Amino acid sequence: MSSLRILQAVVPDTEGGISTLETALLVARDFAAHIQVLHVRPDPAQAVPLVGEAMSGAMVDEMIRLCETRGREQSNRVHALFDSLVTRYSLPVVEEPPGPASVSISFREETGSEDSIATRLGRLCDLVIAGRPTGEEDPWLEATLNAVLMDSVRPLLVAPRTPVRQLGKSVAIAWNNSPEAVRAIHASLPFLLKAEAITVLVADEGHADAATRDLEHWLSWHGLAIKTRQIKPTGLTGNAVGGALLEAASQEQADLLVMGAFTHSRLRQLILGGVTRHVLDHATIPLLLCH
Repeated sequence: MSSLRILQAVVPDTEGGISTLETALLVARDFAAHIQVLHVRPDPAQAVPLVGEAMSGAMVDEMIRLCETRGREQSNRVHALFDSLVTRYSLPVVEEPPGPASVSISFREETGSEDSIATRLGRLCDLVIAGRPTGEEDPWLEATLNAVLMDSVRPLLVAPRTPVRQLGKSVAIAWNNSPEAVRAIHASLPFLLKAEAITVLVADEGHADAATRDLEHWLSWHGLAIKTRQIKPTGLTGNAVGGALLEAASQEQADLLVMGAFTHSRLRQLILGGVTRHVLDHATIPLLLCH
């Protein structure tokens, strides 16, 4: 991927939506890209649990009504957030290509399952941008992130919970030579070509030099020089490795962390936790992830 022209920003609601849109705008300004803001309203019919005769018809109707009301309120809030961004930054609203040779934006609303719609539409975008889940109270966004990572075959940029002022000036790369890390490196190339500093973070397993030699050689063909830093986690758990990555990235003053996501089996991730989970839960900078 050599350029970023169309970005998909997934905005379920205003909580986290501001940071998602501000992050998308940072990227769009760097690459003169178009931002497609996607809001998915839940389908009330899909929101009603399949409980057979356990619920009366009146109860089902009430659940559908509540879902419709909640969906309408969310949609209104996201529309207002979109309008506010357009006004504040004087952004041109463009529905069809080619658009201007600068930043432009559009709004797309769909009804259905956010994870499947964001994944389907994201496949024909250059980058998908979404917010960071806030925990158990945000299961739908969690499902969307997982679906985009696993099934969209596009890179995912996860915005921090608090908006940042810059992105991509200093890039940290979590490198373990896995297929996921390789995909993340390729996806990050547009950012790397604009970065002022690139730091490759490698676990101290006695072969850091060998693990980064080929990567350094490849990047040098693109005119890029890197700094290699060994990290020394206190253990082999996802929390330990993820914590060491974030600490090193912070010490390098990185404003973007590139890494492969879920490099172990999903079952192992669910049982033991993992590096991806720890980084998603604790990072305060944008994350560029690929599976």
